[in-house]
Amino acid sequence: MRKGDPDSGSLLILVSSRGQLHGVLERVLGPDGNYLWRRANLPDSAGSTQISDFLAKRARFDDDLWAIELDIADPERFIAETTASG
Repeated sequence: MRKGDPDSGSLLILVSSRGQLHGVLERVLGPDGNYLWRRANLPDSAGSTQISDFLAKRARFDDDLWAIELDIADPERFIAETTASG
């Protein structure tokens, strides 16, 4: 959805199933210095205009932002497994 710098930039994953958004994950630096995934502040019921506005707002703060959309069969399981703490 949005291509950032090849060597840096923040990462967002928009997780959907059959075109319907189920959550947005962002990679953040944890207190222990390791990266982890957490839910971003965007309603799961967001429409395409809200998603575009969200990405534009985030890109204003980080020109190197990467936004990737995954359309997968079991989005809630993917989100739970990805955000689970080790």
